[in-house]
Amino acid sequence: MYEKNGEKYYVVDAHVALWDGRESNLRNIHGKQFIDCFYDYHKNLSPEEVVWDYDTYTYYGGERLMRDLFDEGYVDHAIFQPAFLGDFYENGFGQTEEAWALTQAHSDKLTYNHNFDPRNEQAGLDQLRRDAERFGLKGVKLYTAEWHGRSRGYKLTDPWTYRYLEACEELGVKNIHIHKGPTIIPLDRDAFDVADVDAVATDFQGLNFVVEHVGLPRLEDFCWIATQETNVHAGLAVAMPFIHTRPRYFAQIIGELLYWVGEDKIQFSSDYAIWTPKWLIEKFVDFQIPEDMTEYAPLTVAQKKKILGLNAAKMYDLDVPAQLRLPEAEMAEPGLEVAAGAKESVFS
Repeated sequence: MYEKNGEKYYVVDAHVALWDGRESNLRNIHGKQFIDCFYDYHKNLSPEEVVWDYDTYTYYGGERLMRDLFDEGYVDHAIFQPAFLGDFYENGFGQTEEAWALTQAHSDKLTYNHNFDPRNEQAGLDQLRRDAERFGLKGVKLYTAEWHGRSRGYKLTDPWTYRYLEACEELGVKNIHIHKGPTIIPLDRDAFDVADVDAVATDFQGLNFVVEHVGLPRLEDFCWIATQETNVHAGLAVAMPFIHTRPRYFAQIIGELLYWVGEDKIQFSSDYAIWTPKWLIEKFVDFQIPEDMTEYAPLTVAQKKKILGLNAAKMYDLDVPAQLRLPEAEMAEPGLEVAAGAKESVFS
């Protein structure tokens, strides 16, 4: 929990990872390129006083994760969103067994989402069913630009992806988090294009599609999709640190999201360990859209509370303490389709 000026905020960090980018885990040069690109994002967008040394960054472990998120970072609950990247790392990039063990030890604080790759076809579909049972999955993280042999990405609209999403509906894996953001070396930029979200959101009304990184640098494309598709949500990973380096750019991002997507469909995340949550939460609670950016309305405390945790808590059925909830009247916008959990289209 974070408290400022008498206001208490329930915080859900909706996109965190536990990774191993050490040299001992590299399969090829591309694994080194990937973790180095992550580190460049970390160095260039963080305040100087919170920048880690490179060796710590490549592998920090579960003990540090618990300290950075929960002891020092104000987080009440966090959701693992692991990337596999088996073509780049011997034992995968996201550390499934260590993250799962932490989740079991701290089930009140952690939720474990897993991943799948539809290019594994039937064998992968069978594995998804086993994983859903083992982990009690409520969500998965998809990396559409991930390499798989000679393939350098896939689309959500591919036939095998549809079969996996059908299985997710059947299994109750309702929350589909998709990396649709800036490119990461050596992955291809266009493989992260947001256009394929439109069709699957229409065709799978029983699923929530959380577009991580809000489609950057395709924010406008994402907003036009999310205002029409009531089950498309915005994950603020990667967007958040611009609150420090480019505050007016961040104001534009959050202003556009509030206008098009709505305050009930935006989720905070630190993208740990690219960034740590403490300074992001502090800056966001203090943040206000500059007065001269008159096309955007001022941010309210209620909006900040929804974004920082209440929206994700609702999606994942987390038990928010009564004193940290908003009154029911503030938790739903006028005309809201309650079943969809999203703002009405601006064209309605």
